Amino acid sequence: MRLEKSFEVDRPPDFASRIAARDETLLNLFASAKTAIVEREGNRRTTQTHYHALGRDGVATFHFHTLPDGRISFEKVCDGNVWQELSGTVSFAKRGSGTQVTLKMVGRTKSLVPEFAIRSPMRDQIEQMASSLRACIESADED
Repeated sequence: MRLEKSFEVDRPPDFASRIAARDETLLNLFASAKTAIVEREGNRRTTQTHYHALGRDGVATFHFHTLPDGRISFEKVCDGNVWQELSGTVSFAKRGSGTQVTLKMVGRTKSLVPEFAIRSPMRDQIEQMASSLRACIESADED
């Protein structure tokens, strides 16, 4: 399954990527749940998000990597019942006086989980992440 969401902000790419890489921005990507950074190592931060879905409580662990070119890559630790693998990137491209921010996710569900069953919740998730990311970038003050 591939999902992609792009939006434009009236900020330069280096500014947008710096804001996106902030701890508070990463924590806000999953605003509807309790998220914490549980580990820092070099350019990698690991988050854990406590959520309630389908009548069950769970914890989702993600590793976020800030890359030298300003992009952010991430992958989910797939230890649950749905995902075999899930990863993505956040990239920043100059567009006029602003920046196009693109959020991409690619994943494969476990064999007994049909993709059509998870596609709608994942679309909602990428929309929420993009909305949160946009709000963080647009509301940030110049350093």
